[in-house]
Amino acid sequence: MPDTQTSTTELTSQYTAQVAGDLARNTKEQDRITAEIDALQEQLRALQHDHTVLTSMQRALGATDTATQPAPEAAAAPSVPRQKTTAQSGTGKRVRAKKTATAQSGESVKKPAAKKPEAAAKATASKAAQPTLVELIRLHLTDQSEPRSAAEIATALGQAHPDRTIKTTVVRTTVEGLVAKSHAQRTKQGSSVYYTTTGTPEPATPATAPAEDQPDAN
Repeated sequence: MPDTQTSTTELTSQYTAQVAGDLARNTKEQDRITAEIDALQEQLRALQHDHTVLTSMQRALGATDTATQPAPEAAAAPSVPRQKTTAQSGTGKRVRAKKTATAQSGESVKKPAAKKPEAAAKATASKAAQPTLVELIRLHLTDQSEPRSAAEIATALGQAHPDRTIKTTVVRTTVEGLVAKSHAQRTKQGSSVYYTTTGTPEPATPATAPAEDQPDAN
């Protein structure tokens, strides 16, 4: 009887340890996928912003071209043939007068309309000058004299750009993408990871990274 209880206890301990390990791996995998989703959403927002700018510029250019073209009614007005009878000629004059007035009113409506897309394009173009997260990270690393962790980069960028929401997980995924493209370098000090731009010298003792910046073990 004691032998049966011992084996049952050992089996329960093994299952408990296995379940705990599987749960830890599941949690880490969720964190990794969440970081990738955040990075993709940041890239999607940048593409949508560029699409809005290009669409506004396209509309502005299209409206300007349309406004410079002569109205078809005004060009066709002189080609109306003169009528022989007095009644018909009077009707023709009234028709021509209506067409001319319509053409003039159409031109007066089109001219102000052409200014609106231009103003919208200028306002949108000013927003397009805002750098992307990738550009911000590269500029920040270039200005640094020593390696920086993802948490330090996120904190610095958040303070420099309070109007933008910058998460450490998104920064880590983005800078890893720069490392994959050889635009940045990754170094490790113990269990901490630091980043520098390509060709930037690394000091002997970089600052200690916050606990939240330690890489996940996949």
